[in-house]
Amino acid sequence: MALIVQKYGGSSVGSVERIQAVAQRVDKTVKAGNSVVVVVSAMGKTTDGLVKLANGISKNPNRREMDMLLSTGEQVTIALLSMALQEIGQAAISMTGAQVGIVTEAEHTRARILHIETERLMRQIEAGKVVVVAGFQGISSTEELEITTLGRGGSDTSAVALAAAIGADFCEIYTDVPGILTTDPRLVPEAQLMTEITCDEMLELASLGAKVLHPRAVEIARNYGVPLVVRSSWTEQPGTWVTTPHTRERTACSSAPLSLVNLELARPVDAVEFDSDQAKVSLLRVPDKPGVAARLFGEISRQNVDVDLIIQSIHEGNSNDIAFTVNTPILKRAEAVAAAIAPALRNQPNSDEAEVIIEKDTAKVSIAGAGMIGRPGVAAKMFATLADAGVNIQMISTSEVKVSCLVDAVDCDRAIVALCRGFEITASSTSLTPPAANSPAVRGVALDMNQARLAIRQLPDIPGMAGRLFGLLAEHNISIDMIIQSQRCRVVDGIPRRDIAFTVARMDAENAQAKLQQVAAQIGWGEVVLDSAIAKVSIVGSGMVGQPGIAAKMFEALAEHQINIQMIATSEIKISCVVAQEEGVKALQVIHAAFDLAGSEKFVVPV
Repeated sequence: MALIVQKYGGSSVGSVERIQAVAQRVDKTVKAGNSVVVVVSAMGKTTDGLVKLANGISKNPNRREMDMLLSTGEQVTIALLSMALQEIGQAAISMTGAQVGIVTEAEHTRARILHIETERLMRQIEAGKVVVVAGFQGISSTEELEITTLGRGGSDTSAVALAAAIGADFCEIYTDVPGILTTDPRLVPEAQLMTEITCDEMLELASLGAKVLHPRAVEIARNYGVPLVVRSSWTEQPGTWVTTPHTRERTACSSAPLSLVNLELARPVDAVEFDSDQAKVSLLRVPDKPGVAARLFGEISRQNVDVDLIIQSIHEGNSNDIAFTVNTPILKRAEAVAAAIAPALRNQPNSDEAEVIIEKDTAKVSIAGAGMIGRPGVAAKMFATLADAGVNIQMISTSEVKVSCLVDAVDCDRAIVALCRGFEITASSTSLTPPAANSPAVRGVALDMNQARLAIRQLPDIPGMAGRLFGLLAEHNISIDMIIQSQRCRVVDGIPRRDIAFTVARMDAENAQAKLQQVAAQIGWGEVVLDSAIAKVSIVGSGMVGQPGIAAKMFEALAEHQINIQMIATSEIKISCVVAQEEGVKALQVIHAAFDLAGSEKFVVPV
């Protein structure tokens, strides 16, 4: 007999008939000998209707009263589903978030779960009842016992947190699609259903999975080892399993097992990783036009050179810089390819050729953890910690679950010690976990059309500057996604300076620009440039580790359709490109086709 948590989204319980169908599915699971906890969302568009009512009363509704209002939607569903179960002879009891013991911080409309008091819940399970729980809500840990809501994706979060707290065998997320697809089926109807995906891949594909499985839920599953499966509530298809790896990649130090106390406030970083055997190859002043990255990395792939980090900075005039890292033993091959191709990358007749710069004796240090998503200040803390240790950053690359910095090799040990201390991580052995057997090089393709890019010109290239910059944004609760530091350096007034660019949510962009402009003169950086007309397209797959040519294939697909790459950032299992906003959807489609991810069946997402 298994202990199972099932979660049903709004479309799955959108009518009396759908609620009755869910009751039949739950009853079938119980009759198979399982104990079941069911977490539900509000029916259909109920939450949207409640928000509309509130906006009809107030242009800026009080956050506490919004929690009181929105929490009622799930309470309707739990009562109706409990009645439906009782009608078919299955004992059931409904519970609000407060009644089931979901205790949260006192942050209205965006609370995080602190812990779950499971005694009452377990008594009901042991009595043979199906417990039907209102998702998306809890009760504050303060004396006032305030009703709180968990924000976007709250019901997914409730379900996985409950599964972790009661030690469920697995958690089933039922929705209106058959599982997790290789991309958004609204943009690519031939998107293929995945049978499985790792938590790390799912987190890196956060923008792909946001409609199906919220990153906060994946974060909890990853941290506490909860097996997840995403299925359709309309069919009997097996769905997609989201698996949790048991080991880390090359790890300098890692955190102790997580406690169920402060469940969602666990350390955002659970490991510090390193590679002390890296070298950097930079090509400066390459033309800013389609096909340049494809040409460079295509030749690198043909020479069987495996590249680690890749960055392409913002353009300056009609050129930009591309840099990449390789392991030292293959540096000579990488250097030869770059030197051979550089003369062909003339920007215009009689212009300076692209310059190749080789920097040996460098090391990559990274912080990794599922808790980084949506938490401003994690990258800033890393940069500030390195600065305090006297470690200068040569190169930055980011993803949803990792921030990597290239530093001088002589600084590597000092950087590791400082980061482990700064993020309260204890020492552990180092190891490299290979991808699972038969893992596809590319698991899925994601498109984010809700970002904007900010660029700061002539930022002083001194330790502490990145920490100061991103710390300022963190103070104003502005989260950063991609960060790219230009490789081109200029000395102005005796101070070396570089450009730095980063992306933020479009809704935060103007506020971020204003905050940075306010301190520009005081801190000593130049113009702050905003571009809101961008899109980020990414490929993700644990199988790309150790496979040369994946980046080249992505870049070539874009070049063949004359789509210019404005920025590049990578991690071990993710490659992201910034392109013009109007080319975002096309970029997604051509990349998805290039990696043969289409299936024979067309999926239609219910409206």
